[in-house]
Amino acid sequence: MKFPYGISDFDSLITRQFYYADRTGHIPLLEEAGDQLLFLRPRRFGKSLLLSVLENYYDLNQADRFEQLFGELAIGKNPTAGHNRYFVLKWDFSGVSPVGNGEEIKRNLYRYLNLRISAFSDYYRETLPGPLQIDPQDTLASFQSLLNAVQQTDYSLYLLVDEYDNFANELMMGHRSAEESRYQALLSGEGCMKALFKTIKAAAGGQGLERVFITGVSPVAMSDLTSAYNVAENIYLLPQFNALCGFREAELASVLSEIARECDLPQSDADEALSMMRTFYNGYRFSRNTEEQVYNPTLALYFLKVFRRDCRYPDRILDSNLAMDRGKMHYISRLPEGRQLIFDALAETESVTIFELADRFGVEDMLHAPKDTGFVVSLLYYFGILTQGGTTPFGELVLTIPNLVIRKLYAERIKEMLLPEGKALDLARRAAEALYQRGDLQPLCDFVEQKYFKLFSNRDYAWSNELTVKTAFLTLLFNDTLYIMESEAEIERGHADLTMIVRPDRRQYQILDILIEFKFVSLKEAGLDGKTLATMDYEALRALPAVQGKQREAESGLARYREKLSNKFGALPRLHSFTVVAVGFERLVFSSSE
Repeated sequence: MKFPYGISDFDSLITRQFYYADRTGHIPLLEEAGDQLLFLRPRRFGKSLLLSVLENYYDLNQADRFEQLFGELAIGKNPTAGHNRYFVLKWDFSGVSPVGNGEEIKRNLYRYLNLRISAFSDYYRETLPGPLQIDPQDTLASFQSLLNAVQQTDYSLYLLVDEYDNFANELMMGHRSAEESRYQALLSGEGCMKALFKTIKAAAGGQGLERVFITGVSPVAMSDLTSAYNVAENIYLLPQFNALCGFREAELASVLSEIARECDLPQSDADEALSMMRTFYNGYRFSRNTEEQVYNPTLALYFLKVFRRDCRYPDRILDSNLAMDRGKMHYISRLPEGRQLIFDALAETESVTIFELADRFGVEDMLHAPKDTGFVVSLLYYFGILTQGGTTPFGELVLTIPNLVIRKLYAERIKEMLLPEGKALDLARRAAEALYQRGDLQPLCDFVEQKYFKLFSNRDYAWSNELTVKTAFLTLLFNDTLYIMESEAEIERGHADLTMIVRPDRRQYQILDILIEFKFVSLKEAGLDGKTLATMDYEALRALPAVQGKQREAESGLARYREKLSNKFGALPRLHSFTVVAVGFERLVFSSSE
């Protein structure tokens, strides 16, 4: 089997016989949904491949190759009347440089669009009545020439627009005044992007443009375009399109079994690989009206390609191509509600809920409007950093972290916010290694007391209890190369604060399984002030009645969790369990048992 990692050209994918998860059965649904559609998904979720499928399906010049490209697929067995009946014009705004002032970006955009219109003229020269008139100073005139030519034929135009919000994303990530002025030159008033979409709207009103399909990450720019282009139907929340991009688990199970056969591996290895993929990649749900979850396709293809090549799954679960999503976490953490929301989402004890997703907001809103929780949560959803997880009894939408890969982005961002210095990160890494390798929790507790607690005590956090302490440890210990990391993991209707189970492919190494239960004693409960605690002898601290009571609670919980972990994962002879009691944001008392 060959896997099309990084390939978004449908023609190449089919002719070179790469694996393709057939989504062509959705084409009739797309035709029924409307003539001008907006479809949003997080980056690296297969949107460009979807557009390539549509391009090849509707392109009149590909009619002779319909059977070759689609004959074995769902739509090939039952095609719609529109197949190969359109001129297709495709624009990808990620190919337009956002560098320079507003006038320079306008020239970049016009140059790109003129090149695409010129290529269109050459590609369809046998069907068009003559060459198109390309105006280097005014791409709207060039586009009008294209429309005029199309109207003289027996065909209509299908316009595909990829990454329509590219400029808005560039602005959001940078958040500099110069970028704001550049963006305003594109979209405010009679900016060139606004003028372009105004022309598209007019063309769809009887000037030869019959269908438009637009993809992007978020609805940021669509609000700014509303007065110019207010006819697009949003289909990204509809249940029938939940899996339009992304892999279903049954598809991956079948592929993994085939790889296991090719590698002469037992089915149990395929089952183990699927369990790893489920843990790290599954969990995306884009419609509240479906229970179906899908896998990020870029991550899945990365995993499958390595598994097929090496006959073992990859050491690094997070594909570096998704590492760019850290930039979105940085942006969110700069918003007024963003920092606390990142902490809350990682803590996982209270659901992140909103009544509805924001579906129209402009760059003015992004830069200047008050940012409430609903606004920030909506952004996290569109970025793929939160996903839909159901509804509350009150009809609120519950959003959750989709999988362990995304949880890693949260943990890393919190650690970066709290430990910006390289030296401190080195100390944290060595303290974590002492726990992984020797079961020694003392260096990590010392680090939290000396570094993290000073930061916590100087900030007004919404909660001040074991959740804060648990989050601190989770950010320092998160290691998906060695462990399946679970926070508040449900184990047979019980919850353990932090479980770190060694990955199946790492069990040959002398790495310990870790289970930690956290408790918190407030200064009021301890009957002491922070200054007294800071100088108190460790044994005297451990002897405090409030501390001993919390330790007994934690140890009782650990005994239950150890038994349940054994039932879930089998014998864990190297399992080390710990209780950690924080006394205010001053001191830590811990105990361990094997």
